[in-house]
Amino acid sequence: MARAKLIAQAPVLLVSDLLASVSYWTDKVGFTARLWGEPADFAILRRDGVFLMLSQKPAGHDIMPNWKIKDNLWDAYFWVDDARAIYNELVASGADIDYHLCEQPYGVLEFGIQDLDGHDIAFGQDLEG
Repeated sequence: MARAKLIAQAPVLLVSDLLASVSYWTDKVGFTARLWGEPADFAILRRDGVFLMLSQKPAGHDIMPNWKIKDNLWDAYFWVDDARAIYNELVASGADIDYHLCEQPYGVLEFGIQDLDGHDIAFGQDLEG
């Protein structure tokens, strides 16, 4: 019997303002979105073959991006085929660049952005194949 395959993944981020966050991800990062709830409190975003889920944080809950717990730790990481092209696209669209395009010692051309709630999101291209 064939083993079942994993076909995609979707990081899930809590956000303080779902509609503003969806606008950021669609306008600045190039994702498309579907929303659920009345009023909307959950979204699934997609770009190419990757997904991101956003959920409205509960009232009274504080959002804690990973880097506030452990220095330099992302909340999501997207592997890309052309980091330079995506970097240039996101700079031009006005995304909040957290750190600029650089070659990392682990063989990845990488950059990072922050969303409206301070989540660190990295985009990396494997240079070593």
